[in-house]
Amino acid sequence: MREATYPRRQLDLEAYSARSQSAPCFICKVIDGTNPHEHPPIYRDDTSIAFLNRYPTLLGYVLVAPIEHRENAVTDFSTEEYLRLQAVVHRVGVAVSEVLPTERLYVLSLGSKQGNSHVHWHLAPLPPGVAYEEQQFRALMMETQGYFDVPEEDQAALARAIASKVPPADVGSLGVTR
Repeated sequence: MREATYPRRQLDLEAYSARSQSAPCFICKVIDGTNPHEHPPIYRDDTSIAFLNRYPTLLGYVLVAPIEHRENAVTDFSTEEYLRLQAVVHRVGVAVSEVLPTERLYVLSLGSKQGNSHVHWHLAPLPPGVAYEEQQFRALMMETQGYFDVPEEDQAALARAIASKVPPADVGSLGVTR
């Protein structure tokens, strides 16, 4: 799958912002299966979930979140919980990088207590050959870049491909295998 094969669309940012601030937590709804929108699953265990971003600015853009609703990316976790979650971020990131050509995998936590408050990490694979001026935050900015309109069946196939490459957790090492 190559990004050039999918058109970019502009998101209605006002509606998105209003929905993010007033609707129930979309991640909790993905977790409990009541989210009406498709977020193809990649990984799930008893403490974390990973799924494809519905509005990807880069193909293969994944979100990783704890199952339990938490709002602070550091202080809401014990060290062990945080490291276990970061091990999932690492394992899913390895899988994304194996499935898609990736010059750099951006990993960051975004969100706000004012909207999208369920803490989550973004894993966004930058493909090789993107001009430097189009990299980093610019590659992630839906406001300027829009998002790739990837058909649900292609998103589902990509999620399955990534899921098939997620390394198994190594018991005793907080899930770190490499």
